[in-house]
Amino acid sequence: MTEENRTKDDCDIRVTLLGTGVPTPVMERFGPATLVEAGGEILLFDAGRGVIQRLFQLQIPLKQLRAVFLTHLHSDHIVGLPDLWLTGWLTGRPETPLRVWGPRGTRNMMEYLNLAFQYDIRIRLYDDRTPPEGVVVLAEDIAEGVIYEHNGVSVTAIEVDHAPIRPAFGYRIDYAGRSVVLSGDTRFSEHLIKCAQGADVIVHEVIAADLMRTRSGIKSASLEAVIAHHTTPEQAGEVFARINPRLAVYTHIIPVTATAEDIIPPTRKTYTGPLELGEDLMVIEIGDKVAVRRMK
Repeated sequence: MTEENRTKDDCDIRVTLLGTGVPTPVMERFGPATLVEAGGEILLFDAGRGVIQRLFQLQIPLKQLRAVFLTHLHSDHIVGLPDLWLTGWLTGRPETPLRVWGPRGTRNMMEYLNLAFQYDIRIRLYDDRTPPEGVVVLAEDIAEGVIYEHNGVSVTAIEVDHAPIRPAFGYRIDYAGRSVVLSGDTRFSEHLIKCAQGADVIVHEVIAADLMRTRSGIKSASLEAVIAHHTTPEQAGEVFARINPRLAVYTHIIPVTATAEDIIPPTRKTYTGPLELGEDLMVIEIGDKVAVRRMK
């Protein structure tokens, strides 16, 4: 999709699933990352493996990337961040600092990444004469509430339940009377349901628990702990039914090999509304209608 096509005013909010996967390094599902475009703002939520390749694939101008928001600091959600930061400095936003919002620990993480890459940064400044402004990172630890407002776009952090990982956030993006909610990683959350009321679209994580148990072939306390951190299709169906969005979309598919047959039928036990199993590069356009486009 060309930049001209992306900026065409045919929707109020455009959501692109850059990566719908988990730590498993497969080509079909890159690491967790979701792009939201609204009001001229280009916002990135999480930066999993391969995020910058996806942005280049879609011809997203990195110099227009306003902000990065992290749901939590699990490695699969942030491992693409150094690549986005440093490669973006060299190829896309040479004079623009990278702004990052995330849970407690985000600021420290970015400071230590700066230390880790000091040799490369010094060489780039000395040898490549890369503008020093572009390697600056403005990172901020956040709490729940409205954390970003610009050009009519507001981003609200919603604390979700991914215990023992605390805090962990979902996000609600509002613009021009439209809204999308991104759950982040969470188990069933009453608070998320409350904060997502009235949303046009909800993008939610999911774990196919029965499939996980079947494929492991063993009963394991560690497996059950992983399942307990996340939301089953039946639980997600209840979330969707109580929010009643115009469209519900799954991302962060666990396990990464799970298919629609594994996830959609159990969801239908509790939810009968519009539903999609997310794919990498799937685009959701929110306007008078909600349209779903898949990359050919």
